[in-house]
Amino acid sequence: MEKISIIDIGSNIARIVIANIMDGGYFNVIDELKESVQITKGLETDGILHESRIEQLIVTLNSFKALSDSHQVNKTFAYITSAISDARNKKTFLETVLTRSGIKLTILSQEEECEYVHNGVVNSLDIPKGFIIDIGGSTIKLIHYNRKQIVNHSTLPIGCVSLTEKFMHIKDPNERSSQIEQYVTSELDKIEWLSTFTDETTFVGVGGSIRNLGKISRKFKHYPINSNHNYRLDLVDDFENIYNTLKAIDITGPARIKGISASRAELLPAATSCIKAIKEKLDIKELVISCCGFREGKLFRYAVPSTAEKPIQDILGHSIFTMLNVCNLYPQHSLHVYDLASQLYRNLKVLHKFPKNYLKVMRAASQLHDIGCAYNYYNHSAHSFYYILNSSLFGLTHKEILMAAIIAGLHGNGSANDIPNLQQYLSLLTQEELVAVKKMSVILRIAESFDRSMSGVITEITCDILGDSVILKTEAREGADKSLEIRDASQVIFDFKNVFGKSLNIL
Repeated sequence: MEKISIIDIGSNIARIVIANIMDGGYFNVIDELKESVQITKGLETDGILHESRIEQLIVTLNSFKALSDSHQVNKTFAYITSAISDARNKKTFLETVLTRSGIKLTILSQEEECEYVHNGVVNSLDIPKGFIIDIGGSTIKLIHYNRKQIVNHSTLPIGCVSLTEKFMHIKDPNERSSQIEQYVTSELDKIEWLSTFTDETTFVGVGGSIRNLGKISRKFKHYPINSNHNYRLDLVDDFENIYNTLKAIDITGPARIKGISASRAELLPAATSCIKAIKEKLDIKELVISCCGFREGKLFRYAVPSTAEKPIQDILGHSIFTMLNVCNLYPQHSLHVYDLASQLYRNLKVLHKFPKNYLKVMRAASQLHDIGCAYNYYNHSAHSFYYILNSSLFGLTHKEILMAAIIAGLHGNGSANDIPNLQQYLSLLTQEELVAVKKMSVILRIAESFDRSMSGVITEITCDILGDSVILKTEAREGADKSLEIRDASQVIFDFKNVFGKSLNIL
């Protein structure tokens, strides 16, 4: 296993992420650190990177280097925003940083930044046709892709830092917001290809400001799931409430928003005005938030080099196996339980009549049902619930992740009482979805029982539905004893009757 660190210096924030790179093309982030550096502050005025900002960056980079050394990192990749490309003292700046921190910075081109952001999004969200909006400190990146391939991209030379500075002299918050929106709209009007996307295009938001808007939205709504990735931000009602609240912030003094850093909070009025202008220009109703952008794009390309040309097709499968590898669990057992659960799912389709996407939920729950064992075997189904729910599992919506988590959480003995704080999440599910979760949890419990010895004894399942009875017929490997599996599965007969309304016989 290899450890790498990625340093990403934006206009406002410098961040380092440290990740384990595992065999098979998997990675997981094990540490991160971020500091406010505002490296481009004042750059627009005189074209120079200021000494105070350079000093702050060098202090930050030395702390990043110390963190990397403590993790015994094998390789470090350090990048800085293309926004400094035109700085008059760029060459001196890069030499000073290298001399005093030992870190060689690579200035990314606008095209490279767009490619890495696109890579992070399409390998972590199951959205084949999208429009990415990445609001940074000095730039706004707009990326249109179809079939996961970039069709068009543009970078506007404006961002929440530069806009905050440019319009700070306007004291009235309503007037300031209006001026920012007009300015952003005038920049958008220069992009000819903006009208080329279709109604099926999904809009994806990337960047720290958008992530913080998602955090604020979840607090406003008392949203129970603590995850931003794949969160749907309503730009009709929810956003307007946030917009009206944030634009009144006094940006001339320390801005305070609970749960948001001061350096981010003072930039949020400009960021919301940017989104307002883009929303009106493109008639956007919803923004899907991606927590995967530039850094994750680089990690995907390093761990899975082929993603530079062809994005990961099975996002959910890759995410599942990443989790299994991180927790050092048994992928063969998880795959066999999923195979058995799939057979049961198909055989019982006439009874459950689930929509097609529920098979993805069944897959995640089946393959990750024992993930809680990484913490403790005892009561591991409850640990599996917590682990899956807080995993930001790629390829599933929040609702699908919650359903998979509950199914896995019930696979021990089927009791919801064993899942702590379950009640607070149930408001996200309809009554039909709750019934489906109970039925799928029974399917999973039978499937797990059919591999109780974890040796792949039972290979095939067929089903006969006769009136009020369901007969499951099992086939075992030649010469294998399946009696343990049959006895274990028989313990689920009562619960099967409760949720499916039919008696169960297992042969």
